[in-house]
Amino acid sequence: MATVTIYDVAARAGVSIKSVSRVLNNEPNVSPSLRAKVEEAAGALGYRRSLSARSLAGASSSLIAVLVDADLTIEHWKSGRGSDYLGRLEFGALMEARQVDYHLMVELVDHNSADLERDLMALLNSIRPEGVILTPPNSDNAMVMDVLDAAGTPYARIGPEAAFDRGYCVEMDERRAAREMTAHLIALGHDRIGFVTGPIAYGASRRRLAGYRDAMAEAGLEVQANWVVEGDFTFRSGTVAMERLHEAAPEITAVFASNDDTALGVLHGAARLGLSVPADLSVAGFDDSPGAGFSTPDLTTIRQPVAEMAAAAAQRLIPPLRRLLAGDPNARVIVAHDLIARQSTAERPR
Repeated sequence: MATVTIYDVAARAGVSIKSVSRVLNNEPNVSPSLRAKVEEAAGALGYRRSLSARSLAGASSSLIAVLVDADLTIEHWKSGRGSDYLGRLEFGALMEARQVDYHLMVELVDHNSADLERDLMALLNSIRPEGVILTPPNSDNAMVMDVLDAAGTPYARIGPEAAFDRGYCVEMDERRAAREMTAHLIALGHDRIGFVTGPIAYGASRRRLAGYRDAMAEAGLEVQANWVVEGDFTFRSGTVAMERLHEAAPEITAVFASNDDTALGVLHGAARLGLSVPADLSVAGFDDSPGAGFSTPDLTTIRQPVAEMAAAAAQRLIPPLRRLLAGDPNARVIVAHDLIARQSTAERPR
């Protein structure tokens, strides 16, 4: 089958090549009737613009970049488990982008690199994205935002901790969610609850730890120093944390981990120690990753709507989708979470 060109689209729509180009590049001041004609013709002919044509000077790239933390992503892949968070994030943004013939590119960014500013500027000059989705901890990196602002590149921040006036902000109330999970464990009779954090450099880790402390304080329970162990969001760190908690604080009857990968590691560590879950120890996680529903026992967790957050971010960066948003597209978006109670938690053993 012959390749459909912009000339074919123009001929079918009965408009000029320039008019087709203006519509396909989402230029301003295009009438609704012209846009409808061109989009109908392009759809009927199955026209798709080539990335090489989009990269020409002055053309829209129709490309959204997602910047993810290199250290944590590489650590996940080295462990052989990959990154469920990244997969759900990509899916949510990609499902929005494909509706309007946009493409998604994921880039690893070392937020600790001394060459971060230079590398980011080179990336922007190379791929010329129309927008950038920032994931933690890049979503709170002032240098990253400064570079994007200087380049005039719009960006959406997933789970920012501060500076909510910069870019589009999409988040869930992680502190409240962690408080609710801790309160759930307390309601089951647990008053000696261990907590495994994520990397403290991450705002999400600090918010979830704060929520745990909030609930413990509200219940009049004092958190002992040896009840809190730092992890790094990986399965291995959960296993190590469980061993440390069992040695330093054998009195604990429940463990709340900052994400599901860590919680699954806690389950593994508990089994190695001869502890039965939930008969001897209740375990809870955070994320509701696919593995949470298939573990033995299946995992009580907080459902974090990662795909939905990524979709909301993409909607604000892609002009055709942004025009369809109801309300103020610049408003801070806070998505809902759910507590999913499964078999890994039960009443405190007597």
